[in-house]
Amino acid sequence: MYLVLVRHGESVWNKENRFTGWTDVDLSKKGIEEAEKAGKLLKDEEIDFNISYTSLLKRANDTLKYILDELNINPIIKRTYKLNERHYGALQGLNKDETKEKYGEEQVKLWRRSYDVRPPELSLDDLRHPANDIKYQSIPKEELPLSESLKDTYKRVVEYYLDEVKPHLEKENVLIVAHGNSLRALIKYLENISDEDIVNLEIPTGVPIVFKLDGDLNIVEKRIL
Repeated sequence: MYLVLVRHGESVWNKENRFTGWTDVDLSKKGIEEAEKAGKLLKDEEIDFNISYTSLLKRANDTLKYILDELNINPIIKRTYKLNERHYGALQGLNKDETKEKYGEEQVKLWRRSYDVRPPELSLDDLRHPANDIKYQSIPKEELPLSESLKDTYKRVVEYYLDEVKPHLEKENVLIVAHGNSLRALIKYLENISDEDIVNLEIPTGVPIVFKLDGDLNIVEKRIL
């Protein structure tokens, strides 16, 4: 079986060097091109997909759409907030360089790259709180984060992988289009990467990562297209 992971193409806030998190922003022109290229690369692999997974954020949804258009297939699509990007709390929307000037480079590095340190939380009355977004109205408010570390993201992503994705992988190929940190969390689990080493893993936008798995879902081969 094959498990293919793709981080969404460049978003307009990636381009503007902003903390994005759960903010729902569009792909940039470059991001659309990256998504289309990812689809072309996967078409050359000739891997059949009957099911795919993505987050509730449109930059991932749109990337998946462009990929499926290139593949000319119409698989089942399952969308879940559990594959959303890490929630960056009160940093969402801020320019990363300006944030470094305000808080210092070491503090920002700790928020961005450490495994278990959360950025400053949103306040409950902040308009950016996910409870104010119709996409999350069916989710209990106490389950919606005000900020997340990579460790928090790992918990929700791996829980979803084990409950939902893994049973499908035992019988068919799976395509997941998500985000830098949700995919870092999943790869940490799949490759058994340590808390210390995961901070060094970078996942480029729009680049398919192909895992070939054996019958026990152990990784036989990993290729970055």
